[in-house]
Amino acid sequence: MFEKSGTFLLIRTFYLFLIVFQFSGCWSETRNEFGAAISTDTDTIEIGRRIFEQKCAHCHNFKQDAIGPNLGGLTKSVETDWIRRFIRNPFKMVAENDARSIALHKEYKIYMPGFDDFSKNEVDALLSYMHTHTKKKLPDESSIQNSIKNPIPDTLRFSNLTANLEFVAQVPPSSEKPPLARINKLECTGSSKRIFINDLRGVLYELQQDTLLPYLTISDHSRDFIHEPGLGTGLGSFAFHPGFEENGLIYTAHSEKKDSHKADFSLPDSIPTTLQWVISEWKTKYPEEEHFVGAVRELLRIDFVSGMHGVQEIAFNPTSNKNDMDYGMLYIGVGDGGSVVEGYPQVALHDGDMVWGTILRIDPMGKNSKNGQYGIPSDNPFVKFTDKQEEIWAYGLRNPNRITWNVDGKMYASDIGHKIVEEVNKIEPGKFYGWPIREGTFMLDPFENQSLALKLPEDDDDFGVTYPVIQYDHDDGAAISGGFFSREPPFQGKYIFGDIPEGTVFISDFSKAHGNIEKLNLTHQGQKTNFATLTKKHRIDLRFGQDCDGKIYMMTKADGKIYRIVP
Repeated sequence: MFEKSGTFLLIRTFYLFLIVFQFSGCWSETRNEFGAAISTDTDTIEIGRRIFEQKCAHCHNFKQDAIGPNLGGLTKSVETDWIRRFIRNPFKMVAENDARSIALHKEYKIYMPGFDDFSKNEVDALLSYMHTHTKKKLPDESSIQNSIKNPIPDTLRFSNLTANLEFVAQVPPSSEKPPLARINKLECTGSSKRIFINDLRGVLYELQQDTLLPYLTISDHSRDFIHEPGLGTGLGSFAFHPGFEENGLIYTAHSEKKDSHKADFSLPDSIPTTLQWVISEWKTKYPEEEHFVGAVRELLRIDFVSGMHGVQEIAFNPTSNKNDMDYGMLYIGVGDGGSVVEGYPQVALHDGDMVWGTILRIDPMGKNSKNGQYGIPSDNPFVKFTDKQEEIWAYGLRNPNRITWNVDGKMYASDIGHKIVEEVNKIEPGKFYGWPIREGTFMLDPFENQSLALKLPEDDDDFGVTYPVIQYDHDDGAAISGGFFSREPPFQGKYIFGDIPEGTVFISDFSKAHGNIEKLNLTHQGQKTNFATLTKKHRIDLRFGQDCDGKIYMMTKADGKIYRIVP
């Protein structure tokens, strides 16, 4: 609980921020005229809606603060020209000491990417859509009073270790507009050590001698495939069966139009569906060939509230062998679908009886599921529980975007946070990881305002939450990009990961108490560097991968380049 003076300062700071955000710079329009020139044409609004969902909804909504501020009522309280200029180049406005831009950067800790490639019509359409949303509801004083202003006061320091980056390849562009390539994951195939990389727009590439060659294109096999509205939609993830060289089996997670087919896991009545995610099995006739030739079948299909937080990860345990119960079991990271921020917290707030916000574990070659297309392993934690989903391995996760194992076979998953912290969890069967009543080691209210960090209650043990091994708040980043455990000195045994938008690379030693996090120094061609310098961008979109020899790769969606750590 804050002392009285601390509470006063917090409330005062909050309202000063709102004043700067909403009322400063009123020289071009009076308050009653804000947005007067914005078009209300329905077709223009619809174009703006699609642009918002593709480009803006990662960080913004119209209900509450997220990675970026709530945009409800913005066009009615801020001059239109300022919004236009900020959309195009927010970094420039901060550099020019624009008061409102500086206040936003100070509050939200990151730079919004600029959209200087937008045409005037696209910006105007976006404003038209934003103009349909009313002013946000301010949190009441008691909520502010009980919240924690700075969840983790200490900022992260640099390690004394340095990673040397070597350029590997340029990913072929899949669009004429940025991002030119939506690279998301890198994985190897096992004994053949072939390396594959996916573009969310639906292409699976093989990396051959530092050149990417198309191996499989989803749209050639699915007429309902979609990679919009962005937000991670498209070819979200892929995984090669550990016996691929013998059985030719590959698995993918991709998004399709809503109502494409009947879902195996449907949303509760009255909750809208935006799209579906599909887990498929691909069987190639020739595992050694450079292009996929074979058949595909569907394993399962899930409805989602929005384009956010779908199925960003599927994976097999690379440390298991044919004698293990875990061999050939497919793990599926299912996000909450944006259900909580969209106003349907009941979709994620469950006790293992729904699939959203979970990690599933299935036997893709089995048949004892309800639809008969996959198996439910007998050692899953909720097998024979009549009030649970037997496919669930763990639950209470917002967006488990990367799953990995250390050399001892322990499983970890990175989970992208909302407004408070980013975290990595040690995943154990049947455990509850807190979302949406917890974010990291902080309590939140999933019904009124998920943006405020609250102290844990005295009876916290009664909630049965398993807390993360490491976490960092938004002083040091905005969205975690899950990483891998290094097998090479001087990083051996340490977890190397990063932050998606900021492009910062982190290193952590999980063997230490509470798992410390440090920033990792980077060099390229003998010069100290960082990804902002390498990409010449303010938003990096950093992703990680690991090959069968243990080498760690880093991919920057901002420019479609791939690097690896070398001695």
